[in-house]
Amino acid sequence: MRRFTKREAAEFYRRLESSRPIPQTELDFINPFTLLVAVVLSAQATDVGVNKATPALFAAADTPQKMLALGEERVTQYIRTIGLFRTKAKNIIALSRLLVDKYDGAVPRDRTLLETLPGVGRKTANVVLNVAFGEPTIAVDTHIFRVGNRTGLAPGKTPLAVEEGLEKITPRQYKHGAHHWLILHGRYVCKARKPDCPSCVVADLCRYGAKTAPAELPDAMIAARAEPRPRTARQR
Repeated sequence: MRRFTKREAAEFYRRLESSRPIPQTELDFINPFTLLVAVVLSAQATDVGVNKATPALFAAADTPQKMLALGEERVTQYIRTIGLFRTKAKNIIALSRLLVDKYDGAVPRDRTLLETLPGVGRKTANVVLNVAFGEPTIAVDTHIFRVGNRTGLAPGKTPLAVEEGLEKITPRQYKHGAHHWLILHGRYVCKARKPDCPSCVVADLCRYGAKTAPAELPDAMIAARAEPRPRTARQR
C-alpha cells in the first residue's frame, strides 16, 4: 500500500473539514469532570446510550465531591442501562476519590496523571485532553483504527501504532480536529461492515481496494425513469 504524502494528507483533512466544519464530540457533558465520566462510561458502549443515562447523573453530581456523596450504589442505579455498569460505577467512585484527594477535585491536564485514574487508559486521556483542554491529541478508538488502516492514512497493527502514524502525517492545522473528523467519518461513512464509498469525500484518496460500488437502482425505477414524461402546457 502506497503511503500518503503530506500533500495528500492535507487534502484528506481539508475535505473532512469541509464536510464537518465544526468537529466536536457527540458525548454530552458539562465540565472536564463530567466529560471524563462520560468517556469512561462510553467504553464498549455507544455515545447515544451514554447520553441517555448521564443527564440525570450529572444533574445529581457534576463534581467529584458530589459523585462521592452519591456513593457507588446510587451511581450504579443511574447508569444501569450501560454495559459493564457495575465496574464503571466502581471506577467512577474511585477516580472521584483520587481527584478529591490528590488534585483538589480538578481533572489534571496531563496524560500520565490521567492514566493513573481507575478506568482511564490512553484513549480516554487523549479525549479529555483534546475536548476539555484543547490539546492536539488524537485518541484512537475502533473507528479511527479502522479508518487509519483501511484508507492507508496511518496503517498500524495496534492503536498506539496508528496514533503515532497519525501524529506524523496529520498537518499541524488539522491536529486538534483530527480525532473528531476521523471518528465521525468512521462512524457514519467508513463503516465497518459496508463503507459508504459512493458518498465518501475522500474516496479517490483512499487506498482501500474493495470499495463499495454505488447501489443499483431497482428495475421498476429504471423503467420509470426511462419512460417519456408527459409534456406540460408550457412545453407544448
